[in-house]
Amino acid sequence: MDFIAKNIAELSPSMTLAITSQAKALKKQGVDVLSFGAGEPDFDTPAHITAAAIEALNTGKTRYTESSGLIELREALAAKLLIDNGIQYDPSQISVNCGAKHSCYNAIAACVNPGDEVIIPAPYWTSYPEMVKLVGGIPVVVETKLENDWKITPEEFEDAMSPMTKMIIINSPGNPTGSVYSKEELQALGEIATAEDILILSDEIYEKLVYGDNKHVSIASISKDIFDHTITINGFSKAYAMTGWRLGYTAAPKKIADAIDTIQSHTTSNPTSFAQYGAIAALQGDQQIVADMRDEFDVRRQYMLSRLQAIKNVKVIEPQGAFYFLVGIEPIGIKSVNFCEKLLSKGKVAAVPGVAFGAEYTVRFSYATGLDVINAGMDRFEEFCGQH
Repeated sequence: MDFIAKNIAELSPSMTLAITSQAKALKKQGVDVLSFGAGEPDFDTPAHITAAAIEALNTGKTRYTESSGLIELREALAAKLLIDNGIQYDPSQISVNCGAKHSCYNAIAACVNPGDEVIIPAPYWTSYPEMVKLVGGIPVVVETKLENDWKITPEEFEDAMSPMTKMIIINSPGNPTGSVYSKEELQALGEIATAEDILILSDEIYEKLVYGDNKHVSIASISKDIFDHTITINGFSKAYAMTGWRLGYTAAPKKIADAIDTIQSHTTSNPTSFAQYGAIAALQGDQQIVADMRDEFDVRRQYMLSRLQAIKNVKVIEPQGAFYFLVGIEPIGIKSVNFCEKLLSKGKVAAVPGVAFGAEYTVRFSYATGLDVINAGMDRFEEFCGQH
């Protein structure tokens, strides 16, 4: 008898985690691998955040909390969303989850029925389609164009819709592209969604990592109608270098928020208690450390852009946010998995195949690593590309 559920058996493992694990294993064997796979800051969690969690442990704050998280944290998040994003949520509309990945899954599970369609612009974060499939939904992947900065257009959105469309996922700033939607672009998409009564899942986990003159805009802030159709997703992993803390959150219309709370009450019970006190410290502490990390990422971004632009047989656009480059390798004529396998075995450079993001002839490089690694890695990558 096959004991694995059919919907689980059909899921694809996370290729980004697999590549990172493979690179770490090779390093343990003494292989000089330069890894650009991980989607996490290489900075330590700021000391005042760690200290708040340690204090919580030392003072016995280790018991169950409300299923949606500490009221003090949800109040702090409501204040953050109002001040930073221009969105007014009551704390009862906010649910703290075990990472923004968990937040995305909770939101999809709360709203998507078997057979419902979810529009996902590609390149996409690798877990979106799998989450939709996990609840019995149907991912409708829309291939975007490099000349549009990998962003879905209103026309592409309308062409992808059907009577079964329940949701569209928007990720801005985006992983793996680094694309940032303008207010005008978001408004055009939001107006279509509200006119057709389609939910918007807005994944804003990279909101603090936006560069140059670009601005992050929360789509829920644009109008009351769009607000009523939007689930806002965010978390602490990227902005505060808290990836291992596993804290994300959803902010949603009350009925959806209540459904997410119900799901969580039967799955995790609540987010980790003492980690939530660290999150409160993150929100209420000095935000200059976030700006300092962003500035360091920007230095790496500009350097890596200059190196990639100098390689003749790859294509790249300047990312406006997050900490990734999606590099086009179509001129080389090798599919992404084969390309990355050769790059790792011959060049000792780990990158993620674009097929994981729905973009076959691309590879993703993370610049959440030091300039010395970026410099050496780009030397090897340029030499590898020159051989093909």
